[in-house]
Amino acid sequence: MIVRTAISDDAAQIVEVMKDAEASNFMMYGPGEREMTAEQFQRFIDVMNGKEHSELFVAVEEGKILGYLIMQGEVKPKRVSHRVSVAIGVHSESRGKGVGKSLFEYAHRWAKEREIHRVELTVISTNEQAYKLYEKMGYETEGVKKHSLFIDGAYADEYYMAKLL
Repeated sequence: MIVRTAISDDAAQIVEVMKDAEASNFMMYGPGEREMTAEQFQRFIDVMNGKEHSELFVAVEEGKILGYLIMQGEVKPKRVSHRVSVAIGVHSESRGKGVGKSLFEYAHRWAKEREIHRVELTVISTNEQAYKLYEKMGYETEGVKKHSLFIDGAYADEYYMAKLL
């Protein structure tokens, strides 16, 4: 498996991984809720590749995308240029096989090279597998966003997590 920056040609596969990850019901979008075409996602990749503190990474094995990690940050205002937010998704067939760990390791190296000091994310409180991965990667829980999501007729909490590089 290799991890690299996504290119426009990856868009269709990434969209499929997103749909699969969202089917878990542990993502911001519910199963089948996001309407994203490969063409729309190609434009997103192009925009991400043009930003100084943002990047989209993919984990690939034998030409197949197993997962993605999005880092989004801004260089202005200067007061927030040291931080990025993360979104990650791994295909259900690839979970528990080191894909998420590899994506985070690669992304953290990328961030350090750009003198990014803080990486932050949120996770649904019931997503134990993701929470354990984030803790393993050095993320700490900074707070709870109570009833921030409404999933299948019930309110759910999110954990704010961050890692200082």
